[in-house]
Amino acid sequence: MIIQIGIVAGDIWHYLDINGTEKLSRLILATGKSRDLVLMSLGWLAREGHVVLKGEGDYEISLRQKEAV
Repeated sequence: MIIQIGIVAGDIWHYLDINGTEKLSRLILATGKSRDLVLMSLGWLAREGHVVLKGEGDYEISLRQKEAV
């Protein structure tokens, strides 16, 4: 299961990199994965500091912007 979560996390990262900010419901449809698997993968990405989640329920998700040096 951990491998599946990692793969979906990569899919989400690539999707957001190409498409920008997205709602959770749309991200679930775009990945074609279960809500649970998408949420676990987002948790992984959030814990690693790669994504920002805003709102409640149908979260708005975006990649964390790198700070300028």
